[in-house]
Amino acid sequence: MKVLNKGIIKGLLIAAFAALFSLSAAQAAEDHKAEAMKHAEAAVSAGAAGNAAGVAEHAKAAKTHAAAANAEKKNPHYDAAITSLNSAIEHGKMGHADIAKKSAEEAVTHLKAAP
Repeated sequence: MKVLNKGIIKGLLIAAFAALFSLSAAQAAEDHKAEAMKHAEAAVSAGAAGNAAGVAEHAKAAKTHAAAANAEKKNPHYDAAITSLNSAIEHGKMGHADIAKKSAEEAVTHLKAAP
C-alpha cells in the first residue's frame, strides 16, 4: 500500500506542476499582449501628433511583444496585428504619420480581438 500511495502522490505532484506551468505560459502571453497593446496605442497617439518616427518606434516595440504573444498562444489576430505593425513601421520611417497611424489602429483592433 505504501508504494501505491507514493505513486499517487508523485502523480498528483506532476499534475500540479504541469498545471502551474500552463498557467505561467498563459500569464506570459497576457503580459506580452498587454505590452503590445500599450505600444500600439502609443503608436496611434504618436501618429495623431504627426510624429511618424514615434509611430515607427512604438510599432516596433509592439511588434516584438505581439510576436512573443503569438509564439506562446498562436492566433490569426496576432499575425494580422504584426502585418499592420510592419506597415506602421514602414510608413513611419518614410515620414507618413497619417498612414502609419491607420496601420497602428488596425493593429490595435487585431490585438483587442486576440485571446
